[in-house]
Amino acid sequence: MRIGFDNEKYLKTQSDHIKKRIGQFGDKLYLEFGGKLYDDYHASRVLPGFEPDAKLQMLMQLSDCAEIVIVISAADIEKNKMRGDLGITYDVDVLRLRDEFQNRGLYVGSVVITHYSGQNSADQFKAKLEKKNIRVYLHYTIEGYPANVPLIVSENGYGKNDYIETSRPLVVITAPGPGSGKMATCLSQLYHDNIRGIKAGYAKFETFPIWNIPLKHPVNLAYEAATADLNDVNMIDPFHLEAYGVTAVNYNRDIEIYPVLNAIFESIYGENPYKSPTDMGVNMAGNCIIDDEACCEASLMELLRRYYAALNKVAKGEAAENEVYKIELLMKHARITTDDRKVTVAARKRAEELGMPTAAIELPDGQVITSKTSDFLGASAALLLNALKYLAGVSHDTRLIKPEAIAPIQELKVRYLGGKNPRLHTDEVLIALTLAACTDENARRSLEQLPRLRGCQAHTSVMLSEVDIKIYKKLGVDLTSEPIQTKRKYY
Repeated sequence: MRIGFDNEKYLKTQSDHIKKRIGQFGDKLYLEFGGKLYDDYHASRVLPGFEPDAKLQMLMQLSDCAEIVIVISAADIEKNKMRGDLGITYDVDVLRLRDEFQNRGLYVGSVVITHYSGQNSADQFKAKLEKKNIRVYLHYTIEGYPANVPLIVSENGYGKNDYIETSRPLVVITAPGPGSGKMATCLSQLYHDNIRGIKAGYAKFETFPIWNIPLKHPVNLAYEAATADLNDVNMIDPFHLEAYGVTAVNYNRDIEIYPVLNAIFESIYGENPYKSPTDMGVNMAGNCIIDDEACCEASLMELLRRYYAALNKVAKGEAAENEVYKIELLMKHARITTDDRKVTVAARKRAEELGMPTAAIELPDGQVITSKTSDFLGASAALLLNALKYLAGVSHDTRLIKPEAIAPIQELKVRYLGGKNPRLHTDEVLIALTLAACTDENARRSLEQLPRLRGCQAHTSVMLSEVDIKIYKKLGVDLTSEPIQTKRKYY
């Protein structure tokens, strides 16, 4: 994949810009981090060259002056809300994030439970954190939020919330996912600090949409596709245009909430330091794109992957069709179809020819490798072996795993574990390949090619099991599937 983004420039430019913003507010800044602070794979896919932990690396450059506050909504704890990319609940992710930050030398000051109204599950989580010597604060639901400004900016609104004790100039407010209450947490702190005579500031860090590239740029379209389930819409910021005569891109929620934020700032400070939602942002990603064409191509492929992800969610009854319709509209704006993705075309064509499940992968040199379901292997497992053989220079006809080694695994699955599908999944075939590599040179050479699959595109003609999906994700392969289950179709 061509590099389109200068990650080193981003780390320096972004950290310098945040330092400058801290200085504008008397050395106390609450920085709301939108999106993922860690594991930002969406950004790394649409901005090739962007490291998934780039924002974390950037914060590490500010580690001496920064502390992190992790926010989680009591409502999300109550309903066991999951992170779709990791398959873990938000409360578990709070602990994962804290460990990850601290392992990187970053100081995590506390956890805030927002939207609290006495939920038992939230109380249990609070007790669990406190047993680990983690400071926990409660922020309450405010009736009429965010429109009822007089109540919000009063001792019965933000005044009821616990005051978060912080000790460093930069306080980073992050969360496992959207809707956690990060912005309200920042504004609550401004209210309490003002009472204490501290003139703190607020800024927002959102990687997407990128404010200083065109509204319909593929990178921004890919962001809309990624948030189709939230009904986010990219828009020209009318407040920025009016104030400066400059076109800037923002998204509907920030633009819609700006008049309320403006009123809240004026209630707290008497004036708003920002003339537009875009003013509040500190994102410098747009200044670090070094190959626009590469980013455009990567973003268009992401748009197609999001389309298939939405189709699969509808097929499993996990999403409404409106999500699919919205992404289809974005695809029309971008003037692309599923035929623009080579692996999609290859997998579908092979499936039509053979009348059975198939798969295809595009390797780093542009070669497209295909596979089919067999008596021993599912199409996705066979695809891994075919791809690894090609990368290792091993003949396609060479058997890396002998049938007599597969048969005992099949017997275990069916006879002893009660399974109905004797074919090996991707995790099982990788274990069998690892064992074969102990004595077979071709198997060893093929196994060593696994890192070269990272960033490759793959497509299957049927929906895969969660096991197969997770293995491809761990290998870093960008996988999509037709919204079809074996012998049954869902659209």
